[in-house]
Amino acid sequence: MTDKFNFFQQWYPLSPVEDLALDQPTSVTLLGMRLVIWKPKSSQSFRVFLDQCPHRLAPLSEGRIDDKTGNLMCSYHGWQFDEQGICTHIPQAENPELISKNKENLCSVVLPVRQQQDLLWVWPDAQSSEQAANTPLPLSPQIDAAKGFVWSSFVRDLEYDWQTLVENVADPSHVAFAHHGVQGDRAKARPLPIKIVQSTPHLIEASSDTRFPTTITFEPPCRLEYAIQFGKAEKQVGLVTYCIPVSPGKSRIVAQFPRNFAKTLHRLRPRWWDHISERNEVLDGDMVLLQQQEYFLQQTQSSQSWKTFYKLPTSADRLVIEYRNWFDKYCQGQLPWSQVGISIPDIRQINENREQVLDRYKQHTQHCSSCRQALKVLQRLQVGLLAYFAITVCAVALLSDASRVQLGLPLTLTALLSLGIYAWLKFKLIPKFYFVDYIHAHR
Repeated sequence: MTDKFNFFQQWYPLSPVEDLALDQPTSVTLLGMRLVIWKPKSSQSFRVFLDQCPHRLAPLSEGRIDDKTGNLMCSYHGWQFDEQGICTHIPQAENPELISKNKENLCSVVLPVRQQQDLLWVWPDAQSSEQAANTPLPLSPQIDAAKGFVWSSFVRDLEYDWQTLVENVADPSHVAFAHHGVQGDRAKARPLPIKIVQSTPHLIEASSDTRFPTTITFEPPCRLEYAIQFGKAEKQVGLVTYCIPVSPGKSRIVAQFPRNFAKTLHRLRPRWWDHISERNEVLDGDMVLLQQQEYFLQQTQSSQSWKTFYKLPTSADRLVIEYRNWFDKYCQGQLPWSQVGISIPDIRQINENREQVLDRYKQHTQHCSSCRQALKVLQRLQVGLLAYFAITVCAVALLSDASRVQLGLPLTLTALLSLGIYAWLKFKLIPKFYFVDYIHAHR
C-alpha cells in the first residue's frame, strides 16, 4: 500500500524575512491554519504560534508586542506569552502562583521555525518538533552567494488552489502565450520537449534540452524550481518558487530569482520596481485563466478524473502529467483540509469581480516591505507636487507685471511640470500597486 504524503510534517517558507514587521504581529494562513508571526525583542529570530490565545481563542495577530517585556500580548484580556509560548502574565490573576502552577495548560501552541536563504520557514505540526529538527529544509542550491549568485524575493497570495499553482509552474510552455510581451513572445513559440529524469515520492526532476538547457525540480510539497544554463559561459539564471497551500481555492507563491551575472544591474534596480513592472504582471496574466480552469476541472472531477478531460498529447505536458500522477498516488488527489476541520463545497464559485481577483494591494503590496515603503513615498510626493503647483500659481499671480515674464514664465513651466508628474503618478504609476486589469486580447 502506498504511504500517504503528510502535508503537515514538512517545511514551508511563509515569507521573505525582509517583509516581516519587527514591531507588530503578522497573520498568515497555512493549510487552513491561522498562524501569527512575531519577533520577541530579546531574540534575533521570529517566532510562529497558532493564532489563538489559549484563554478565549482570540487572535494573537490582533495583539501587540509589549514595550516593557518584549512579549506577545493578546489584545482581548492582556495575557502575555514569551518566545517559548509560555504565559508570563495574566492581569486578572488574583494570585501570581496561578500562572506558575498551570504553565503547561496556559501555553500558546508554538511551531518549529528556521530562518535561512532570506526566508522564514515553519513546520506546521507542533507535535513532531523532533522530526522537524532532523528534517532538512527544501533549499535551492541556486540561493547561494558563495557560488556567485544574487537574487531578489517576491510573495503574493493567489485566487486559486495549491494544486493549480504547482501545475501551472510545472508548465513552461504556457509562458509564450499567457505572458506575451512580459516574459514571452507567442510568435516565437516552439515545441518544448520535457524529459523526466527521475520520479520518487519525494522528488521529481525533469530536463529540457532546447536552446538553453534547463533542469526543473519539484520537491514536494512546495519547492518547484528552474535552473537555466546559458551555453558554455557558465551563466545561469533561475526561478525558485515555493507553492504554499493556504486554504481551499487559495494559495501563496514565495519566489526567488537568482542569477550569477549582471550583478550591478541587480543592485541598481529597486526591488519595488521589479515587482510592479514585471512580477505582478506575470501573475496577473495567469490569474483569471487559472481560476476558471480550476472551476471547470472541479466540475468534471465529481464524475471523472483529469486524465479524461485534459488532452495532453505533447511532451511539453510531461511534467504536468508526472505531477498529477504523484498527487493522485501519494495524496489521493486531495489536500488534507478535513484534518483541520474545513469542509469543501462541491463546486467553488468563480469570483467574477476582476478588481478582487487581480487585487495587487491585498495580495502583494501590503505584504511587501519594499512596495509599502515606495507607495508611501510616492503618495507623499504627490501631495508635495500638488502643493508646489498651487503655491507657485498663486505666487505668479501676485508678481508685478515687470516680473511675470522674467520670473513668472519659468515658475509657471515648473508648476505645469509638477502637475504633469502628479498626473503620471496618480493615473499611471500608483495604480500598479493596487490593480491593473489584464486583458489577453489587448496584448
